[in-house]
Amino acid sequence: MIVAGVDEAGRGPLAGPVVVAAVVLNPDWPIDGLDDSKKLREKRREQLFALVIERSLAWTVVEIAAAEIDRINILQATLMGMKQAVEQLHLPPSLVLIDGNQAPKLNCAVRTIVQGDCLEPAISAASILAKVSRDRLMKKLHIDYPEYGFDRHKGYPTRDHLARLTRYGPCPIHRHSFAPVRKVL
Repeated sequence: MIVAGVDEAGRGPLAGPVVVAAVVLNPDWPIDGLDDSKKLREKRREQLFALVIERSLAWTVVEIAAAEIDRINILQATLMGMKQAVEQLHLPPSLVLIDGNQAPKLNCAVRTIVQGDCLEPAISAASILAKVSRDRLMKKLHIDYPEYGFDRHKGYPTRDHLARLTRYGPCPIHRHSFAPVRKVL
């Protein structure tokens, strides 16, 4: 049986994409230390990211842009990303384990697991790929929009980000449908 784990990063931020990853781990080459990406320090996430890429049988990372999130809403964008990530795996899974309680319609068995990123290694691996990929992207976007401090808060609604949003207004990667961004438009 080929099992894929799926998780996302970036549902809550006011800017940037939601990033979804799907991973099929290699049972013959386990990775020690997999856990929910939010529980790991950045350096450890980066180390595990490299191991997941190296040791997995298959993996994909998908980005759904802020404009698409605004068009269809964050839940639908996340589900779309999950579907795309699974469909882009070069090794089609027979079972997909998804972090949370909602899943897209897929052409295989699906099981949702609340807090799955802490419980299932394949979901933990997907969590790490999604989080590291999104953090790296937000650091790159900081170069284009340095006044917002994306390299520090990654688009999340921190006090600093909200102050900068009020001062400069939204930029093209802000999610205009999210209340704090809508408020300053």
